[in-house]
Amino acid sequence: MGELVFVGLGLFDELDISLRGLEEIRKADSVYAEFYTSLLAGLSLENLERDAAKSITVVCRKTLEEENGELILRQAENAKVAFLVPGDPLIATTHIDLRIRAEKRGIKTRVVHAASIISAAIGLSGLQNYRFGRSVTVPFQEGGFLSESPYSVIAENKSRNLHTLCFLDIRAEEKRYMTVKEALGTLLALEERRRLHVTSPDSLAVGLARAGAEDTVIKAEKVKNLIGFNFGGPPHVLAFPADRLHFMEAEALIMLAGAPEWVRRMVK
Repeated sequence: MGELVFVGLGLFDELDISLRGLEEIRKADSVYAEFYTSLLAGLSLENLERDAAKSITVVCRKTLEEENGELILRQAENAKVAFLVPGDPLIATTHIDLRIRAEKRGIKTRVVHAASIISAAIGLSGLQNYRFGRSVTVPFQEGGFLSESPYSVIAENKSRNLHTLCFLDIRAEEKRYMTVKEALGTLLALEERRRLHVTSPDSLAVGLARAGAEDTVIKAEKVKNLIGFNFGGPPHVLAFPADRLHFMEAEALIMLAGAPEWVRRMVK
């Protein structure tokens, strides 16, 4: 019987992998990795291969989603395969699907967890994790089509006095990574359409770039000011706080994310 081990790579570069994860790679017969669900901005595949003493085959979206991961599953039927994933392995639905397919074929699966942008972004912002509602992805516009889903999710969360974490679209094959500025532009356009004062120019938002790196940037401001802020290179993520804050959340946004003092007036 074979085995498929999902190994999380963490947030930024090859140094973020756990010692357990590195050991699993070293013991594997074959090693695969994908980098289309998230960006590890500082990753050196060459250094990772050197540290693990293993050759790593990078697979694309087509291999996992259109071909249902058959390349990996066939190998794992009779051998130990390590599958490397940015962040924490089972955050992306496509990885859960691959694990289910493996189990149905009698392939043993295990998971080596790692840091996720979900916990990192929430922790860095200082917003309390239990006050986050449903998260949402802000997609690139296709052919002028403007998806209202991000706006609707933020509106629903705010109606329940909850924060919203917004993932920003990634097109790894095209080397396109949505920025905070682009995401805010989309959400402002949706505000013009819906006019519920959810992502208005005066709404508070928190932008974050390169979590886990030495040059991590986090900034909380009104949308109209945040849209012009220079966050540097990707990956970026965005959060919209609830309209009412706990006093410690306000203090954290001011001290850790450079929020203006008026944020204290949001404490209820």
